[in-house]
Amino acid sequence: MLNKFKFTKDVSDVLNNCKGVTIPKTKLDIVNLALGGPSSNSFNVDYEVNGKPYIEATVVRCKNGAAVNYTEDYMRRRDPDCLIVADDLPTDKPRFENQFKQPFEPLREDTFKWLKEQELILVPFLAGGKKFGYEAILVAPRNAGFFACGLADLQYFVNIDEYQGEFTPKLVIFLAPTYRHTHFNGKQVVVHSRLPEVYEMFSYNLYPGPSAKKGVYGFLLDVGEREGWVTAHASAVKVVTPYENEIVIMHEGASGGGKSEMGENIHREADGKILLGRNLETEEKFFIDIDDPCELHPIADDMALCHPKIQNDSGKLVITDAEQGWFLRLNHIKHYGTEPHTERATIHPKEPLVFINIQGTPGSTCLIWEHTIDSDGKPCPNPRTIMPRRQVTNIINEPAEIDIRSFGVRTPPCTAQLPTYGIVGMIHILPPALAWLWRLTAPRGDKNPSIVDTEGMTSEGIGSYDPFLTGKRVTQANLLLEQFVNSPNTRYVLIPNQHIGAYRVGFMPQWIFREYIARRGSAQFKLDHLVPARLPILGYSLDSLKLDGQYVAKAFLQPETQAEIGLEGYDKGAKTLMNFFKQELEKFNTPELHPLGKQIIECCMNDGNLDDYIKLIPMKY
Repeated sequence: MLNKFKFTKDVSDVLNNCKGVTIPKTKLDIVNLALGGPSSNSFNVDYEVNGKPYIEATVVRCKNGAAVNYTEDYMRRRDPDCLIVADDLPTDKPRFENQFKQPFEPLREDTFKWLKEQELILVPFLAGGKKFGYEAILVAPRNAGFFACGLADLQYFVNIDEYQGEFTPKLVIFLAPTYRHTHFNGKQVVVHSRLPEVYEMFSYNLYPGPSAKKGVYGFLLDVGEREGWVTAHASAVKVVTPYENEIVIMHEGASGGGKSEMGENIHREADGKILLGRNLETEEKFFIDIDDPCELHPIADDMALCHPKIQNDSGKLVITDAEQGWFLRLNHIKHYGTEPHTERATIHPKEPLVFINIQGTPGSTCLIWEHTIDSDGKPCPNPRTIMPRRQVTNIINEPAEIDIRSFGVRTPPCTAQLPTYGIVGMIHILPPALAWLWRLTAPRGDKNPSIVDTEGMTSEGIGSYDPFLTGKRVTQANLLLEQFVNSPNTRYVLIPNQHIGAYRVGFMPQWIFREYIARRGSAQFKLDHLVPARLPILGYSLDSLKLDGQYVAKAFLQPETQAEIGLEGYDKGAKTLMNFFKQELEKFNTPELHPLGKQIIECCMNDGNLDDYIKLIPMKY
């Protein structure tokens, strides 16, 4: 089978001199590898570290798939600072030689030596999907079958016997978990090396987030940077009303910003009511009734390929999914009945799934609300499953034109006594120039569940995909600006989640917006329904919002009207947000930035008003 591949010299050397190579043909082959064999119900993923055995993870066979659990709390979430660059090409990321005070080449050679001492798995796949994807492979120790299984579900897995033509990998992922302990003080480290003939990635840890998922994302960003296109950090869904109106929403944002949730059905209380928000001080609750919700047709969950081959002359951005499977975070599903569609899909899947950070017992059904307990006695905040697209109901496989491009941000509670940036109303309509600025600053948000803890208000960086980017932020800023200018018929909105002022709202704002905008039948907004937000970088607020005959309280649309905040509390929170914007935007104010981008950033630095932004890039209402 190796004769069907065209490898680099180094890859050939590793594969020809290791203890054996397994190339799986089917998903079941990889599931059995993950569990140590077809007759095994549990398996320890262990390695010799400094002469002693160390168990990295346990894998058990459940009725509905493989449940994977790491032995360390730290390994249950992605470290946002794990990406290191080992080449000499332009980058804003730490270089290996500077970070570790030594060249990478000796470690690279040592990694190859270690891999030669193992039995290996070789997994061929297409990074970016079947139609527009790039040939790639994973080279991993055979006992890391669960990692290979996860990657084969996330990416387009290739049965090499059925592949037409020679398979020439443009991306190679090498997995060597022991180096986390021997060289990196237990930390997650993924080293990227953009060589002339191949993009090499060295994953020195077993959590698939930084490599099998976000590492592949980094590769796509690099290809797009060289070819002039972007892979957006976004989900997308077509929303169909009971009256057959249709609208397509693409939702961007940092991890935890509501991308997966945009494709979920509205969560209801036990009695069927929809809780819009709960006041954290008075405990007052606001409910809304939606008897006949919209039908959802998912398009993408986390990565949207904005490839030039799929753009058209509609004046709208056109996207297609960059993934074959979705890395669904399940921390919000705490008991049976929270999200019936996802529960049904994971309890009765068409094929075995991979569950991560979820309790599993051999022979039982893995239940997605039974999250693994961390060492502090609390449930792990990052339980996951990998859901192949082929198992998603009503999935759309064709490219889609985007009507609304929304941005989600996790916001903390805000009151006059404790003012924060939680001043974002339920829906803000943004002029394109402001929408571009939000993607440059990309607030990581409050209590992000997907990554290890960070303090204070931080940024996920350009497009909210900076942690996965090996190239230059300013290059991506220019590419995004070009997108915004070339898509005049796509509209932009900002949607908070978790809190609006003193109200706990979860992800309800984006679900309410989804129902509201689809029922309107148009992505256009009438100017007389909009009110300039008190803080200009928030664009317009809605003057009112009526859904199925019910008005949403103004306190949710314009948080400064909440008695718990008032104008003084709002303005203090606004100052925090403006200071954050100015601090983050300074990184992009370089000679390489497009002149129009410079004007937009200067407008923000000079506290420009809403009209100033609209003059820079006209806004269609």
